[in-house]
Amino acid sequence: MTGKKSFATVLSLAQLLEQQPATPQPCLVEPGLLPPQGILFVGGEPKVGKSLLVANLALSLASGSHRAGFSVPAPRRVLVCQFELPVPQFVDRLTTMRKALGTTADQNLLIDTRATGHLLSSPQGMNHFLAAAQCASAEVIILDPLYSTHDQDENDTRAMAALCQSLLRLRDASRAALIVVHHVRKSITRYEIGSAFRGSSALHAVGDSYMLLTRPSPQLSTVELRFQFRYAAAQPPRLLQLDPQTLWFSSTGPSQAAETPRRKVEKADVTQALAGLGPAGPL
Repeated sequence: MTGKKSFATVLSLAQLLEQQPATPQPCLVEPGLLPPQGILFVGGEPKVGKSLLVANLALSLASGSHRAGFSVPAPRRVLVCQFELPVPQFVDRLTTMRKALGTTADQNLLIDTRATGHLLSSPQGMNHFLAAAQCASAEVIILDPLYSTHDQDENDTRAMAALCQSLLRLRDASRAALIVVHHVRKSITRYEIGSAFRGSSALHAVGDSYMLLTRPSPQLSTVELRFQFRYAAAQPPRLLQLDPQTLWFSSTGPSQAAETPRRKVEKADVTQALAGLGPAGPL
């Protein structure tokens, strides 16, 4: 009997095809940002607005509304596990954002008020998050920030690989998509996106999409979003403007930097540059 139960998880292609929906499931956030049961990493430097943007995204998902330049096809049950603010302060932040939506997100947005202190890397912590996801009937789970969910060395590839396996177990057991807020390495280049996250070699193995926030100027409330998708072409960079009164980001259009893509320097480019310098004179 034990052998039969274990092999019941091995299915033929025909059986798997029978379980597939007649039409492909739409992404939870379009275009292609959050696939069903996908994992989205959101990153950026400290105080750039990651948590504010993710809270915007949580309310948009819960209400099924199109905000901040993202399209949400349908309302979703969203469980927020945040570790940085006391619950009353976090509720105050959501209350300010909620004024723009009314009550449309109230029943679908759920908060884990006991998330702090639980680690994905421990069996007890994993059980806590799974129980919370089941209680919420969550379709999306937000972890903000990732470093508060573990006690591993983020510079250790093996430790980060083990953490990523915990993320996969949470996703598979809950059957929910994950939005994971994480910080980036120091001194990243403009064109790094997925590789900009700490522990990036391990994170690249599990993420479906990556969204990186940068601030073009410290004096401005504008942030630039850059994207990397595993299964689709990335969207061009875009600019968002934060309204300090409503705490909502709104799209202000494509980033100007997107108009000048990188290309490889060819031999002809070097020859042309040298020719433009003219003949070399005597030293």
